[in-house]
Amino acid sequence: MLQECLDGLAIEPEGTYVDVTFGGGGHARAIYDQLSEKGQLVVFDQDNEAQKNTWVAPNFHFVAANFSFLKNHIKALGISQVNGIIADLGVSSHQFDTANRGFSIREDAPLDMRMNRTSGQSAQELIATAEEHNLASILYQYGELRNSRMLAATIVHAREHSPIVTTFDLMKVLERFAPKFKDHKFYAQVFQAIRIEVNQEMYVLKSFLEQASTILKPNGRLVVMSYHSLEDRIVKNFFKRGSFSGEIQKDFFGNVQKPFDEVNRHPIIANDVECAQNSRARSAKLRIAQKNG
Repeated sequence: MLQECLDGLAIEPEGTYVDVTFGGGGHARAIYDQLSEKGQLVVFDQDNEAQKNTWVAPNFHFVAANFSFLKNHIKALGISQVNGIIADLGVSSHQFDTANRGFSIREDAPLDMRMNRTSGQSAQELIATAEEHNLASILYQYGELRNSRMLAATIVHAREHSPIVTTFDLMKVLERFAPKFKDHKFYAQVFQAIRIEVNQEMYVLKSFLEQASTILKPNGRLVVMSYHSLEDRIVKNFFKRGSFSGEIQKDFFGNVQKPFDEVNRHPIIANDVECAQNSRARSAKLRIAQKNG
């Protein structure tokens, strides 16, 4: 949905824009091509491999950091406010397709799942050390797996006898729980839950949305593409209600307090042609909001 993202940003050639999920640089390059020499583009990515996709220009800035540090890095560049921000959440196609990253259920690879491989706890370390009740909570909250307690107990029992080191190790431990003909979805939910915890994705998303509301100019645009219901619910609630819980926030006088107005009341989804070309587009939901003046 590249064009929909660009339309959502309503790009002004002399404006300043931020892509907090640079990845392969597709969105960023398309934004940059619409800027004049006076316009600026700042991109974020904590994955060192993303830097290979950068280019050199006086009005292009690459920040090798997680976008939970958005506000500090924007200020460090001498920028006070920006015209638009885009976030394409989740794991990039490159990360999924690189077997040794451990994101995919298709390849036997080390259980890493870190978007930044130079810091933090890997999926292998999490599975090896987490308390059973914490594992159950992770699988229930982030994977929406109703039998999370049984799954956690099985993982803990298995790791006492043999380390769970690779993606296939984990799938083997849980294979008796995988529903027939729906095993792919089951394993995807397990991997999603662990990946979200490893990368603290829900915390990062909430922090990002709050910071975005402070650095966007009045009438600036925020474009967010999510790929699962947990992310989309957080974005939807913040855009609609100004809170992550979905509760309406009001001031002392009863006025509704929210930083954004929705540009599209319902999420934009990919058309049949794009879904046919890219299967991951089927789960994408695009929401666009405008900063209140």
